[in-house]
Amino acid sequence: MLNDVRIALIHYPVLGKDGKIVSSAVTNLDIHDIARTARSYGIKKYYVVTNLPAQQAVVRAVLDYWVEGSGKEYNISRTEALQLVELKSYLEDVIDTIKQETGKKPLLFFTSAKKRPGSISYEEGARIIRETDRPVLILFGTSWGMPQEILDMCDYVLEPVRASSDYNHLSVRAAAAIIIDRLIGEEV
Repeated sequence: MLNDVRIALIHYPVLGKDGKIVSSAVTNLDIHDIARTARSYGIKKYYVVTNLPAQQAVVRAVLDYWVEGSGKEYNISRTEALQLVELKSYLEDVIDTIKQETGKKPLLFFTSAKKRPGSISYEEGARIIRETDRPVLILFGTSWGMPQEILDMCDYVLEPVRASSDYNHLSVRAAAAIIIDRLIGEEV
């Protein structure tokens, strides 16, 4: 169901370099660039998920400037993209919001740079998204990826963008753009 595809950029919980659960920093570029990709592909909502008040303040400052402030007059296209962004503290908050809005639990897609057992192809993911009557939520992790606890919540795991590459370290904004294109393409 392409009319209710949503994405979430997870900053907590994510894995640190040592494999322990951490909160990662929000970047201005991720907010802007992923929002622009979301708007270009007809994504319904882009959730930025961070539990840290200081990082939430960063997101709010970006949104205040571009959606409510003088950035709106400077670049209306940027405003249009950033209007899709919604700040949440936890993934569970995102899921609860979608359930409240739609009356249905979203179908969750886990993304990772690592090959995982049971992962599905983008062709299969695109087919599932087009055929489901549930809202779809595609999760993107920051830092060294999302932990097992998030994987366990998901309905599907997508194959990595470059599973066979000897260098598999795309920025999350590049990976999000590629994955969204592979799943939705021109069928907005």
